[in-house]
Amino acid sequence: MPGIVKERLFTPGPTPLLMEAQLRALSATLHHRTEAFRRLMKETVAYLRYFYHTQNDVLIFASSGTGAMEGAVSNLLSPGERALIGTAGKFGERWVGLAQAYGIEAAVVSAPYGQCVPVEEMKRQLASAGPFRAVFVQATESSTGVSHDVKALAEAVRALPETCLVVDAITGLGTTDLRPDEWGLDVVIGGSQKATMIPPGLAFASVSEKAWKFIAQSKLPRYYFDYAKERKNLANGESSYTPATTLVVALHAALSYIKEIGRENLIANAALHAEASREAARALGLTLFAAGSPANAVTAINAPAGIDSGVIVKEMRNRFGAIISNGQGTMKGKIFRLAHLGYYDALDLFAVIAGLEIALLKAGHRVQLGAGVRAAQEVYLRRQG
Repeated sequence: MPGIVKERLFTPGPTPLLMEAQLRALSATLHHRTEAFRRLMKETVAYLRYFYHTQNDVLIFASSGTGAMEGAVSNLLSPGERALIGTAGKFGERWVGLAQAYGIEAAVVSAPYGQCVPVEEMKRQLASAGPFRAVFVQATESSTGVSHDVKALAEAVRALPETCLVVDAITGLGTTDLRPDEWGLDVVIGGSQKATMIPPGLAFASVSEKAWKFIAQSKLPRYYFDYAKERKNLANGESSYTPATTLVVALHAALSYIKEIGRENLIANAALHAEASREAARALGLTLFAAGSPANAVTAINAPAGIDSGVIVKEMRNRFGAIISNGQGTMKGKIFRLAHLGYYDALDLFAVIAGLEIALLKAGHRVQLGAGVRAAQEVYLRRQG
């Protein structure tokens, strides 16, 4: 084994970090109740609006993305109101669990793992089984590598003045073309450890004017994740409670970088690497778990017949320091996942595919070395010239 093995993240979160953002965070000594921090917070929120492609309010919480998801449930609904949930993976199931935690009756439209939420069935539920106060869905189901058609779902929800659409875009932001204002996405959830290239610890939520009207009427209990309270404080550049100051500094730096390179180019970067990874997998005799509507954020690949995907994950980690993800729940041992978000470029892509070829060979799957890398290179040249 070589003397140096550099650890690299190829997981859908946490993701590779932007060095400039890390350095800014390390040198930050701002107190959160000072004018300097207030200016920084206001600028960060403005950058977040750019990142989200929205003019809506964008809130920041010191939590994982799940905190803002919980806040969407507790801020929008009242006891006795109902929700419609689309689920096709572990994170769609999280919406179900959150609704249950708050005693909200939910109609659930589900699809098998590896498939996308059936939007037509959700439309039928909206038309025949309502009323629903809120609709909950993922933009990208990172447990399966599937992208859902939130635009089509939004078209149906926009016609319902008493229903809000809530989208978990924690891995969708920065990897997928999402247009909250144009499409009518009322609440969109994000997280810091994804395409923004900084560590875990911050959650985001954009909130439409339609959603604010619902929030003013809702009666479910909330305290920390009180959207209205946070909106009021953020208008002054403050948070309701002690913020994660160093993470906010890092976020400011990362979003400044994203604005410099362009939101569209960030999304195109993920799309390029996702397409190249899919082509590389096919060239290596592998099949995709999410063949119908694959996401840009992460590619889920079926393990070769007779091989536990955990063996491939372990081989990548031990041999190359490359951290890729196993399947979750019932998918564990059956699939492995390569992510394409964070501070991640073409050389990272070529390297992980080259390492994967060796890991597959060592796990017992016959491959022609270089076939996957060549397929990825050809996609790169088609896209980049």
